[in-house]
Amino acid sequence: MKVSIFGASGYTGGELLRILVNHPGIELSFLTSREYEGKPVHLVHPHLKGLLKSKFSSMSEAMRGDYDLAFLSLPPGISKDLTPKLLEVGIKVVDLSPDFRLKDPELYERWYGWKHPFPDLLERSVYGIPEFNRDGIRHSSLVAAPGCNATSTLLASAPLASLGANRLIADLKVGSSEAGSKPSKGSHHPERSHAIRPYSPSGHRHQAEVEQELRKLNASIKVSIIPHSVGAVRGSFASVYALIDVDEETLWREFAKLYSNEPFIRIMPRGTFPDVKNVIGSNFADLGFSSDEGFGRATGFAAIDNLMKGAAGQAVQCMNLMLGFKETEALLIPPLRP
Repeated sequence: MKVSIFGASGYTGGELLRILVNHPGIELSFLTSREYEGKPVHLVHPHLKGLLKSKFSSMSEAMRGDYDLAFLSLPPGISKDLTPKLLEVGIKVVDLSPDFRLKDPELYERWYGWKHPFPDLLERSVYGIPEFNRDGIRHSSLVAAPGCNATSTLLASAPLASLGANRLIADLKVGSSEAGSKPSKGSHHPERSHAIRPYSPSGHRHQAEVEQELRKLNASIKVSIIPHSVGAVRGSFASVYALIDVDEETLWREFAKLYSNEPFIRIMPRGTFPDVKNVIGSNFADLGFSSDEGFGRATGFAAIDNLMKGAAGQAVQCMNLMLGFKETEALLIPPLRP
């Protein structure tokens, strides 16, 4: 099967390439980059030298190409204009931007500041977390892959939602690679190193998609997300708090009911907790939980690599389902240690 990557020069594009160069069923077609068009891929991704001899192409060239599936690793607001044209000629799409994640078109005006031009495609799109929407992804031609903040929050939250929690507070710690490959004050190492600071602590835009998915389990749920920048390069760690009085045995059973058969979910033994250090470089999500029965507080924990299970790895997991491959193909990569 032939696959193209739009926006292949960024961190997520590089991770998609790192996975797909070893996928036995995939041939890479077009790898677009506005800044590096015509230049060798290994110039931007030196870790792929000797593994990939391709050059970056233009977006217009890729739009005229013939292939089976496109990954759109692009800033918000660009995918919405490209996707209808790709679907029209029979190319399936995994969009890593937020352009097709929300079902309600009015929410785009509230959270992103623009009117969505294709509400019909919002109805067709499937939210790309296989643990929640596997069958829909398998039969879809348009999958909206979530980012790391939403993924870690959802994985930690779902058992709490199904136990009846109506209000959740998600405290996130996220590495600098979440901010992309272009340096900014938020991602520049001297500014980021040794720092722990909140950003978008009121009305984080990913709350809308998290509530959308959790309401399939609990129709009245509300979620508040408070992300924090930390000095790590990779990783997203979610601590999700609910004021419900349940014991750890109940929590353990709920986590096991939802996730025990999932190939990329690893539930920590009771009394131990996830650490992003144990998932870096992999598509695994390590989940845990705790209960403070005297206070009436239950907490779900999730540790993921923000560029893998929070981006490229999960996108390839969706691609495998959409194209009929084994879901774990090319993704059973052990995490890096130490």
